[in-house]
Amino acid sequence: MTPLTEVFDTVLVANRGEIARRVIRTLRRLGIRSVAVYSDADADAPHTREADVAVRIGPAAAAQSYLDIDAIIAAARATGARAIHPGYGFLSENPAFGAACAAAGIVFVGPGAQALEVMADKIRARDHVAASGVPIVPGFSAAGMTDAEITAAAVAAGFPLLIKPSAGGGGKGMQEVHDAAQIPDAVATARRVAKAAFGDDTLLFERLIRTPRHIEVQVLGDTHGHVMHLGERECTLQRRHQKVIEEAPSPIIDAVTRARLGEAACAAAASVAYTGAGTVEFIVSADAPDEFFFMEMNTRLQVEHPVTELVTGIDLVEQQLRIAAGEPLALGEVVLDGHAIEARVYAEAPSRGFLPATGDVLRWQPAPGVRTDAAVESGSVVTADYDPMIAKVIAHGDDRATALAALDAALADTVLLGVDSNIAFLRTLLADPAVIEGRMDTGLIDRMPPFEDPVPADAALAAAAAVVPAAAERGHASPLWLAGSGWRMGEEPVPARVWFATSDGAIMVAERAPRAEMTIAAQADRAAVGPDGQIWVHADGVNTALTPLSRRQLLARRLAERERADAASDPDLRAPMPGAVVAVHVADGARVAAGDKILSIEAMKMEHPLTAPHDGVLALSTAVGDQVRRDQVLARVIADTPAPETTDAAASVTTDSPE
Repeated sequence: MTPLTEVFDTVLVANRGEIARRVIRTLRRLGIRSVAVYSDADADAPHTREADVAVRIGPAAAAQSYLDIDAIIAAARATGARAIHPGYGFLSENPAFGAACAAAGIVFVGPGAQALEVMADKIRARDHVAASGVPIVPGFSAAGMTDAEITAAAVAAGFPLLIKPSAGGGGKGMQEVHDAAQIPDAVATARRVAKAAFGDDTLLFERLIRTPRHIEVQVLGDTHGHVMHLGERECTLQRRHQKVIEEAPSPIIDAVTRARLGEAACAAAASVAYTGAGTVEFIVSADAPDEFFFMEMNTRLQVEHPVTELVTGIDLVEQQLRIAAGEPLALGEVVLDGHAIEARVYAEAPSRGFLPATGDVLRWQPAPGVRTDAAVESGSVVTADYDPMIAKVIAHGDDRATALAALDAALADTVLLGVDSNIAFLRTLLADPAVIEGRMDTGLIDRMPPFEDPVPADAALAAAAAVVPAAAERGHASPLWLAGSGWRMGEEPVPARVWFATSDGAIMVAERAPRAEMTIAAQADRAAVGPDGQIWVHADGVNTALTPLSRRQLLARRLAERERADAASDPDLRAPMPGAVVAVHVADGARVAAGDKILSIEAMKMEHPLTAPHDGVLALSTAVGDQVRRDQVLARVIADTPAPETTDAAASVTTDSPE
């Protein structure tokens, strides 16, 4: 057999972030030269430095860089790459990209054209696998239907239903409908998101399974007609149809059901002569885990592939490369060893409705003893150009309880300063009794109470106080005043008081220790000051952002708090994050009611609606297509001015005539 390095001496990785680094890591271990591609936003990204060669392919916009087929093919030709690994997302499931690779004489590390074309369309995929005996969820295709016909078909199918874009995946555009009145808005939203994300607004309606659990099976297929599975993963813990926690194996799948799931997954893969690594996804009712239905097949590596690697000991990227090189599968019997759990770390603010976050990574320090696949390093910049997932933390243990505890400990010891993240939320989720006991369904996160940021610990306040810059208001003071040492003539030094505002606006006070003790209190590797003066601290397993307040700022905030209770709701609708206005739902000058949807912003592949704060008349200051910055005023709802009340006393004064 020809050595792998002779078949592929150079491989281009057509992706970015943690998956690009993950693929490059295996290429380096195998002795294969790696080529990275990057956009202007990623010019200094870690994956560009870790590859043997890095090639610029365009500006920040994905459509002009990571989705530009011609630019990627040109980069492969220029660097002598014999194969292209697409990672996941972007072009990984694009049939046109696979065809372009073939036309250029470059091996696409993925399945053939039939698998890409059939499985890229959810409607076609479900019909195709059903013919091979794979169970599917009852439903119907909305292709070619008018809105009236869709409503009639939905009523006939029965509620509740789940609307899914036929093209693409990742939960984008999915909408639940529980009655006919919800269909028009849900269809409009699903079509708009599907068109923007996948270029195809065809929709699929499926029965919404009550208490659903999301189970998927990892499959491998070679060019010699062999297909095998590597067990299942549980991906039930989701928010907005995006996976948050994944594990292998599933706590509810027994050996008999595992064999049946594996057989069905292999049948689905074999039906399209599948080659490479793929995932067949099933939906299972928590009430009847032995009954499962095909959802879709992802014809690529999955984000959650590390949990399978940890319980099987198999490098899936290596297997992809060997299969693409024409080697037959030679893994033997697959044995599952222990339990693995993965948490996705997103740049987002859970206490603000999980809005995506951006910023400079002041410090990144992954936890020791576990696997961490990260897109960032200290000094990286998180922008709004791409998906907000910046890392995955994966723990392995002899059993599920051990793996859960190891993952929680690892998250507690993960230092991420400078960018809001969901790490604290992940720890709250892992501590939920239903998660600990394995009693989960896909709606569990939605039923949790709104997340609140942890109250900063004393250790966090002390560390922040130790590194807070001297107040700018003291610009003309002497060095003694600027020192902040707590020195007093004839007395022992006393701690100085420092006030902070937390992320939710609460005001807290800390004592700054005398200068001699500050180095110890600050813990230099766990505290950093951002470019805007905000102080980030990691203490007691929590990453905390604190804004130091001068006396003047403190007074202003306290006065604002007193007035807030009596004030009317803010008439301004501000952008919650940088992004693009993708829809305006109400015309300028129209009358709106509190809660009406006014406009929608898209950022980091997510759509966020803004609603009217109160009744009134709308004054728009933006339009569809506008790029907006965080906190920019996009519209104003001018409240009606109430008519002055007329009292009996006032009436008597105005109507009585002098005698």
